[in-house]
Amino acid sequence: KACRTPSRDEAGIEMLISYFLQLGYIESRFFPPTRHIGVLFTWYDSFTGVPVCQQNLLLEKASVLFNIGALYTQIGTRCNRQTQAGLENAVDAFQKAAGVLSYLKETFTHTPSYDMSPAMLNVLVKMMLAQARECVFEQIGLSGIRNEFFTLVKMTQEVAKVGEVYMLLNTAMNQEPVKENIPYSWSKLAQIKSDHYKALAHYFIATILCDHELQPGDDKDQQEKALSQLYDYVPEGLMVLAVLKDKVQRKQLGKAHLRKAIVYHEEALRVCGLCKKLRNIEVLQEVLTAAHKRSVLKYAQQETEDDFLSLIQAPDILPKSEHKIETSAPQFSKVKVKDFFHKLGPLTVFSAKQRWTAPRTIHLHHEAGELGFSLKGGSPVQVYCLDPVCSAASAGLKEGDYIVSVGGMDCKWLGVTEVLEKLKSVGKQPMELDVISCQDTAASLHSKSATYSMGMQKTYSLICLAMDEDKIDHTKKAPLKLPFLSWGTKNRQKAASTLCLPSAVAGSSQIKKKLSPFTLLNTESSLY
Repeated sequence: KACRTPSRDEAGIEMLISYFLQLGYIESRFFPPTRHIGVLFTWYDSFTGVPVCQQNLLLEKASVLFNIGALYTQIGTRCNRQTQAGLENAVDAFQKAAGVLSYLKETFTHTPSYDMSPAMLNVLVKMMLAQARECVFEQIGLSGIRNEFFTLVKMTQEVAKVGEVYMLLNTAMNQEPVKENIPYSWSKLAQIKSDHYKALAHYFIATILCDHELQPGDDKDQQEKALSQLYDYVPEGLMVLAVLKDKVQRKQLGKAHLRKAIVYHEEALRVCGLCKKLRNIEVLQEVLTAAHKRSVLKYAQQETEDDFLSLIQAPDILPKSEHKIETSAPQFSKVKVKDFFHKLGPLTVFSAKQRWTAPRTIHLHHEAGELGFSLKGGSPVQVYCLDPVCSAASAGLKEGDYIVSVGGMDCKWLGVTEVLEKLKSVGKQPMELDVISCQDTAASLHSKSATYSMGMQKTYSLICLAMDEDKIDHTKKAPLKLPFLSWGTKNRQKAASTLCLPSAVAGSSQIKKKLSPFTLLNTESSLY
């Protein structure tokens, strides 16, 4: 239920985390680290549809973690990004998604699933952080961006930062080996957003240069410092202070930025037209078209003299943000779970690392008020200093046995004091003890096994013990061993049991057709 039908909210996240933590208990109790028990776990990749089947509980745990990250992304895309609270929740959800996927990449290595390969997880983490960065920019501009010098300087660098992270995301999406399996609409949308936000950055700085001439009462030193922070370099022959003072130079540089903004807008519209899926998203088309028209209108409002003699090229803008966006590590400790198999006894003792005999019943008789043995340890208690001639030893009690029941009452969780009280309470009457013994087992040798994922190189599992060829008896027929990993090629189109990570396109359906924050320029006091 937790894997197939989680609700898209915090309750669904808590359900998946509870299942993940419960798997830790199950792994410790029933899955020995030295051998497989024949239980198969099957998952389907969300990107390729390829089934992955493995006799290893780690695949189940890793897949559940992937689903937790996917669920966080869906929560983020469902938030109302027209409100401050909705944007804050979206930022938080995307950061948590990035944290879970980053934890998965660092904790589970050599996973046979393509979804969980390091290259794919790296792309997904970048995608989550890029969407979080975009939501931060929308938060800043939610109430409108005033057409003021220092406000525009701040917004220029903020929006340039958004364009930069989407550019890095698009670059990562087009690298091998993830390039072939990333949805085409995802990579194109990342490219569109990169171009769109870069165009906005150039539009903002053009507005600074064209609309805000240096006045006698202005602090020219502060304006020079603020404007200098936007550039890594300025065009040859120009000085920032000179540009602020010279009306002609301001206008030439401003128009150069507008031309660059128009080029980026046109490229975003062109790429959007190449993808059928994105072409059918009306709100995306409206936002891109409105931003392009606004830049063209701004350029047309400047003087109409020919620019053939103007050789100024708009310099690149340095991205910078006052808001830190980073992965948020998963807080598993906040979810409390109880071991389903608590009655089996303390996990530190009754785990898959130990092999136990079947419970033996010892008929115990007191001898002159003495038991003939002592007890030690925590829970459960252990027999030691056993008198070899006492009645308990004759009945089959052994040194090192663990007492699990006294007189039919379970005592796996009782300490020495509690067990002694139970033994004394019986008096001189015969009693029955149920005990178990730890078997002395030597770790069995593993055959060399490999994990393989489509499109990824073969890698050997961490537990690979080389066998000495000289010690192998070649006269005996080797038993047939199950492969460490097996999968079929049938049903590739079957719906994946992992939750597919939602693309940014899916979130677009939640956006109203209202163009804010990309509405046309208000000529009075705000840009949006």
